[in-house]
This record gives sequence, C-alpha cells and structure tokens, in this order.
Amino acid sequence: MNVPSSISAQTQSRKADHIRICLESDVQFRQTTNGLEKYRFNHCCLPELDFREIDISTEFLGKKLNAPLLISSMTGGTEQAGMINRRLAEVAQQYQIAMGVGSQRVAIEKKQVADTFAIRKYAPNALLFANLGAVQLNYNYGLDQCRQIIDILEADALILHLNPLQECIQPRGDKNFKGIIDKISILCSELSIPVIAKEVGNGISAEMAQQLIAAGVKAIDVAGAGGTSWSKVESERAETMMQQRLGRTFADWGIPTAECITSIRAIDAKIPLIASGGLRDGLEVAKAIALGANLVGLAMPFLQAAAESERAICDLAEVLIAEISTVLFCTGNATLAQLQASGNLTAI
Repeated sequence: MNVPSSISAQTQSRKADHIRICLESDVQFRQTTNGLEKYRFNHCCLPELDFREIDISTEFLGKKLNAPLLISSMTGGTEQAGMINRRLAEVAQQYQIAMGVGSQRVAIEKKQVADTFAIRKYAPNALLFANLGAVQLNYNYGLDQCRQIIDILEADALILHLNPLQECIQPRGDKNFKGIIDKISILCSELSIPVIAKEVGNGISAEMAQQLIAAGVKAIDVAGAGGTSWSKVESERAETMMQQRLGRTFADWGIPTAECITSIRAIDAKIPLIASGGLRDGLEVAKAIALGANLVGLAMPFLQAAAESERAICDLAEVLIAEISTVLFCTGNATLAQLQASGNLTAI
C-alpha cells in the first residue's frame, strides 16, 4: 500500500497535535456528563468481610485481569507517543490490566513509526488491543492492513473505532461511512482474533450495538459522552472558521456513558461491554461495573500520568484499585460479580 509522504506526514502531525491539545487545552465536555452522577451506592456499615478477601479480578475475552481496568486507546506514531505507550505498557504488565493503543493507520502509512506501537515486549502477558478507524475500510484499507497492525502489536483483539463526528470536523476528514457495516462483518469472519467496536466519545446506542453484534463484533466499547470532546480537540486544530464553528457547536454532542451501558444491557445481557467516556476515578469505575460493564476504560487520567512519569501511572493504577476495592468493601461485596448481582446501585 503506497501512501504519499505528504499524507503520512499529515497523519503523524495530527497525532502530535492530539497529545499536545489534550494535555494543554480545556477539551472536556461541559454540559453533558457521563451520567454516573445520577447513581449512588447504598452504604453497608457492617460488611462482614475482611478487606483482604476483596477480589477485583475479572476475565475479558478469555484473559484474566487483576482489575477491571483498560488503559484506553490514545496514541502512537511520534517519538513522544512511543514513550507514552512504552510507559503505559509496562504498567499494564505490572498490574495485569488491559491496554489499547491509538489508531495505527500512521504505522501503515509510515513504516518507520511502527515501533511506537510495538509494545508487546514491554507487556508480554497483558491484554492488548490494536486499533484502526472503521472508516478506513472505505479508503483502501482491508484485511491485509488489519493483519499488519495486529502483527505489529501482537494484539489479542482489534478495535475498530467509529468517529463520524470527529471526521466531520477534522481537517480533510474521511466522511464516507457508507457500507462499512458489511466490511466489518467480513473482517469479523476472517480475522483470527476478536473485533471490538468502539466510539471515540459520542457513545453507541442500543440500536447500533444490535447491528454491530449481528455483524460479528465480539465486544463493544461504548465510549460515551462526558469526557474528552474530540469535537473540541479538532476545533483547536481547525484550519477554517467553519471547522472552528462546527467544533464549538457539537462540543457536547453524544450519548452519556451510563445511558449507553444501561440501554445496551437492556437488549443484550451477554455481549462483553467496555465502559469508557469521562470516567475519572475508581468510584465511577465501580458504578459502571454495577450497571453492567465488564471492563472500564480511562484515557485522559492515564495520558496525564504517562506524560509525567511511569511512577505517576503506577500511583494512578494503585489508587484506582484501592477505590474499586473500597466500594466493594463498603457495599458488602467480595467480588465484582457479587457487586453486579447485588442491586446495590440506586438511581437518584
């Protein structure tokens, strides 16, 4: 696949811009929240548990995890991104949590940056997710390119991310989404690893989840509204007044994360479900689990920590684990399965 150098340079520059903007600018949702503040756990004053009995381990896509945490897909393709991915991978390995990388399109366009995604050597036993924009299936990407990015990462699953709003605002965005569901179906049947469908911060509805499940995806990451607004991020990169205006207009567009979880669980009790989109602490992680998620992804908190140091990522992982464990203890549940079955979470 021959890609003009100007296009690959644009993709690489975009990756650098995304990291800089997320770390330096206010690009969070303002009016729309993740919806988890509408729920409260009922406190148990006498847990009848020894805290040492608390077990927050889980299994996702056949792999054991020590905590229900995913370092959500963020970056790759630049020197800084490579450093961030390496630090995150080492922590994913140390704490046995899952990790996804950012879109690997740049690794196909520019082979010399593929090593910024080649993190298996740092996380030999971790659950790792490769990543490609689903829209690229309409722009000369197919089975061969998907296998290439899977091989680069030695991935356990492939994320296909869905980002129509971002593409509408992004300079030179790819906006032909026609017929992609059929192409996703082909990939699901041909690839040797599971395919995960993921939004990028605007949410997946129950209706869309049904279509994706029918197409063969093995898990869904709802990536709902309430966290980082990619509409705002792309507005910061805008080259025209129209792009700036579009970014501001749609800054709070999307389905809140909590609503995505509950609506999808109402129509499918079994599909492995990742909750991401604006989650910032272990209490919110526990709420998402109680609502029906199997795994919970955080991006911005891990990005901020990774930009600082590996020690900062470890500190974040440890406090998240402590917060989740505290929720279980103070609701009288020893495991995540017990928490989900307890009905302890109340809408307020």
